[in-house]
Amino acid sequence: MAKEKTLEDLFHDTLKDIYYAEKKILKALPKMKRAADSAELKAAFEKHHIQTQEQIERLQGVFDILGKSARGKTCDAIEGILAEGEEIMEEYKGTAALDAGLISSAQAVEHYEITRYGTLKRWALELGLKDAAKLLDETLKEESQTDSDLTKLADASVNQKAKAA
Repeated sequence: MAKEKTLEDLFHDTLKDIYYAEKKILKALPKMKRAADSAELKAAFEKHHIQTQEQIERLQGVFDILGKSARGKTCDAIEGILAEGEEIMEEYKGTAALDAGLISSAQAVEHYEITRYGTLKRWALELGLKDAAKLLDETLKEESQTDSDLTKLADASVNQKAKAA
Protein backbone atom coordinates (compact mmCIF):
# COMPACT_ATOMS: atom_id res chain seq x y z
CA MET A 1 0.00 0.00 0.00
CA ALA A 2 1.25 3.51 -0.86
CA LYS A 3 2.49 5.76 1.92
CA GLU A 4 0.01 8.45 2.92
CA LYS A 5 1.14 11.84 1.59
CA THR A 6 1.10 14.76 4.00
CA LEU A 7 1.10 18.54 3.83
CA GLU A 8 4.80 18.37 4.68
CA ASP A 9 5.38 16.16 1.62
CA LEU A 10 3.38 18.56 -0.54
CA PHE A 11 5.31 21.53 0.86
CA HIS A 12 8.63 19.87 0.04
CA ASP A 13 7.53 18.88 -3.48
CA THR A 14 6.26 22.38 -4.21
CA LEU A 15 9.47 23.86 -2.83
CA LYS A 16 11.45 21.67 -5.27
CA ASP A 17 9.14 22.86 -8.07
CA ILE A 18 9.72 26.57 -7.42
CA TYR A 19 13.45 26.00 -6.90
CA TYR A 20 13.64 24.46 -10.38
CA ALA A 21 11.51 27.31 -11.75
CA GLU A 22 13.72 30.00 -10.23
CA LYS A 23 16.84 28.38 -11.71
CA LYS A 24 15.18 28.35 -15.15
CA ILE A 25 14.05 31.95 -14.76
CA LEU A 26 17.59 32.97 -13.80
CA LYS A 27 18.80 31.58 -17.14
CA ALA A 28 15.97 33.19 -19.13
CA LEU A 29 16.26 36.75 -17.78
CA PRO A 30 19.53 37.70 -19.55
CA LYS A 31 18.05 36.61 -22.88
CA MET A 32 14.91 38.67 -22.20
CA LYS A 33 17.09 41.65 -21.29
CA ARG A 34 19.03 41.35 -24.57
CA ALA A 35 15.79 41.09 -26.54
CA ALA A 36 14.17 44.15 -24.92
CA ASP A 37 14.22 47.44 -26.78
CA SER A 38 13.50 49.92 -24.00
CA ALA A 39 16.25 50.84 -21.56
CA GLU A 40 13.69 50.78 -18.72
CA LEU A 41 12.67 47.21 -19.52
CA LYS A 42 16.30 46.12 -19.83
CA ALA A 43 16.91 47.62 -16.37
CA ALA A 44 13.83 45.86 -14.97
CA PHE A 45 15.08 42.50 -16.25
CA GLU A 46 18.52 43.17 -14.79
CA LYS A 47 17.02 44.08 -11.40
CA HIS A 48 14.91 40.93 -11.41
CA HIS A 49 17.94 38.82 -12.35
CA ILE A 50 19.71 40.04 -9.21
CA GLN A 51 16.58 39.46 -7.12
CA THR A 52 16.20 35.96 -8.52
CA GLN A 53 19.71 35.07 -7.36
CA GLU A 54 18.75 36.24 -3.86
CA GLN A 55 15.46 34.33 -4.05
CA ILE A 56 17.32 31.13 -4.89
CA GLU A 57 19.49 31.70 -1.82
CA ARG A 58 16.34 32.16 0.30
CA LEU A 59 14.92 28.92 -1.07
CA GLN A 60 18.17 27.19 -0.12
CA GLY A 61 17.58 28.57 3.37
CA VAL A 62 14.11 27.00 3.44
CA PHE A 63 15.58 23.65 2.38
CA ASP A 64 18.11 24.04 5.23
CA ILE A 65 15.29 24.67 7.70
CA LEU A 66 13.69 21.42 6.52
CA GLY A 67 17.00 19.60 6.82
CA LYS A 68 16.82 18.68 3.13
CA SER A 69 19.21 19.27 0.27
CA ALA A 70 18.24 21.98 -2.21
CA ARG A 71 17.09 20.08 -5.29
CA GLY A 72 14.73 21.01 -8.04
CA LYS A 73 11.98 18.98 -9.62
CA THR A 74 10.98 19.58 -13.23
CA CYS A 75 8.30 22.25 -13.38
CA ASP A 76 6.24 21.81 -16.54
CA ALA A 77 4.37 25.05 -15.87
CA ILE A 78 7.48 27.24 -15.97
CA GLU A 79 8.79 25.33 -18.98
CA GLY A 80 5.58 26.23 -20.84
CA ILE A 81 5.54 29.85 -19.72
CA LEU A 82 9.17 30.34 -20.75
CA ALA A 83 8.56 28.60 -24.09
CA GLU A 84 5.76 31.08 -24.78
CA GLY A 85 8.19 33.89 -24.00
CA GLU A 86 10.68 32.43 -26.48
CA GLU A 87 7.95 32.39 -29.15
CA ILE A 88 7.18 36.06 -28.52
CA MET A 89 10.88 36.95 -28.78
CA GLU A 90 11.07 35.16 -32.14
CA GLU A 91 7.76 36.27 -33.62
CA TYR A 92 7.95 39.92 -32.54
CA LYS A 93 11.69 40.54 -32.89
CA GLY A 94 12.34 43.98 -34.37
CA THR A 95 8.75 45.18 -33.90
CA ALA A 96 7.29 47.91 -31.71
CA ALA A 97 5.18 45.26 -29.95
CA LEU A 98 8.15 43.20 -28.72
CA ASP A 99 8.52 44.95 -25.36
CA ALA A 100 4.78 44.67 -24.66
CA GLY A 101 5.05 40.95 -25.41
CA LEU A 102 8.10 40.60 -23.17
CA ILE A 103 6.26 42.30 -20.32
CA SER A 104 3.28 39.97 -20.77
CA SER A 105 5.63 36.98 -20.67
CA ALA A 106 7.43 38.30 -17.61
CA GLN A 107 4.12 38.90 -15.86
CA ALA A 108 3.01 35.33 -16.60
CA VAL A 109 6.18 34.22 -14.81
CA GLU A 110 5.51 36.62 -11.93
CA HIS A 111 1.93 35.43 -11.52
CA TYR A 112 3.09 31.82 -11.38
CA GLU A 113 5.69 32.73 -8.76
CA ILE A 114 3.20 34.76 -6.71
CA THR A 115 0.86 31.76 -6.66
CA ARG A 116 3.60 29.36 -5.58
CA TYR A 117 5.12 31.61 -2.93
CA GLY A 118 1.72 32.53 -1.50
CA THR A 119 0.81 28.86 -1.17
CA LEU A 120 4.19 27.88 0.28
CA LYS A 121 4.00 30.69 2.83
CA ARG A 122 0.53 29.57 3.98
CA TRP A 123 1.67 25.96 4.24
CA ALA A 124 4.84 26.94 6.12
CA LEU A 125 2.71 28.76 8.69
CA GLU A 126 0.36 25.78 8.93
CA LEU A 127 3.37 23.51 9.51
CA GLY A 128 4.82 25.82 12.18
CA LEU A 129 7.80 26.79 9.99
CA LYS A 130 7.81 30.48 10.91
CA ASP A 131 11.38 31.12 9.72
CA ALA A 132 10.59 29.50 6.37
CA ALA A 133 7.37 31.51 6.10
CA LYS A 134 9.36 34.71 6.67
CA LEU A 135 11.80 33.86 3.86
CA LEU A 136 8.96 32.91 1.51
CA ASP A 137 7.04 36.09 2.37
CA GLU A 138 10.07 38.24 1.54
CA THR A 139 10.19 36.71 -1.92
CA LEU A 140 6.41 36.93 -2.32
CA LYS A 141 6.59 40.68 -1.68
CA GLU A 142 9.39 41.08 -4.24
CA GLU A 143 7.46 39.13 -6.87
CA SER A 144 4.35 41.23 -6.28
CA GLN A 145 6.39 44.44 -6.53
CA THR A 146 8.02 43.27 -9.77
CA ASP A 147 4.58 42.53 -11.22
CA SER A 148 3.40 46.01 -10.21
CA ASP A 149 6.53 47.65 -11.65
CA LEU A 150 6.04 45.83 -14.96
CA THR A 151 2.42 47.01 -15.12
CA LYS A 152 3.53 50.61 -14.52
CA LEU A 153 6.16 50.33 -17.26
CA ALA A 154 3.63 48.87 -19.69
CA ASP A 155 1.10 51.60 -18.90
CA ALA A 156 3.64 54.44 -18.96
CA SER A 157 5.11 53.79 -22.39
CA VAL A 158 5.46 50.28 -23.74
CA ASN A 159 1.82 49.57 -24.61
CA GLN A 160 1.40 52.99 -26.26
CA LYS A 161 4.50 52.38 -28.41
CA ALA A 162 3.13 49.00 -29.50
CA LYS A 163 -0.30 50.49 -30.23
CA ALA A 164 1.08 53.43 -32.22
CA ALA A 165 3.08 51.24 -34.61
